[in-house]
Amino acid sequence: MNKKPEKSGDIEIRPHTYDGIQEFDQRLPNWWLFTLYGAMVFAAAYWAYYHWTDHMKPGYVRVENEIAEIQKAALASGAAPTDLQLWKLSQNAEAVAAGKANYTTNCVACHGADLKGGIGFNLADNEWVHGGNPSQIYDTIMKGVTEKGMPTWAPVLGSGRVADVVAYIVSQNKSIPEPKE
Repeated sequence: MNKKPEKSGDIEIRPHTYDGIQEFDQRLPNWWLFTLYGAMVFAAAYWAYYHWTDHMKPGYVRVENEIAEIQKAALASGAAPTDLQLWKLSQNAEAVAAGKANYTTNCVACHGADLKGGIGFNLADNEWVHGGNPSQIYDTIMKGVTEKGMPTWAPVLGSGRVADVVAYIVSQNKSIPEPKE
């Protein structure tokens, strides 16, 4: 059954026929192969670029991340943050996670893991002794309340980490209203 291909000029014809069509045994043209291989290389590079960079994130996620970085830079500069800045920071998952870590390290002993209080005041309800706005919470943590036994956390944590702790507290306390601009 295996016959040698016939020669028709420079073209070899395969020995089998389907529906009256004979198959030619020719190499594909170079321009076609270059197009195929170029498309494969482009597809691999395109996939790698968009898979390993943040270009696959939706536009609003990239904008929110940039806003969070700008706010963190503003907080790190030493200027006191506004209620709106701290509220927006409480919507950022990275800042809340960092705040939770700092809270767990420094605040759990007095305020409890669930923010319900203990030695210190309850941070999960809507009653605030020293003000319940995010900027008032920030000031209370930064300056401390020595007559009540709360230390000054500004030299220990710095303004950026205090802002993260406030973001965590605000994210966990749903009674704090969103401030107006």
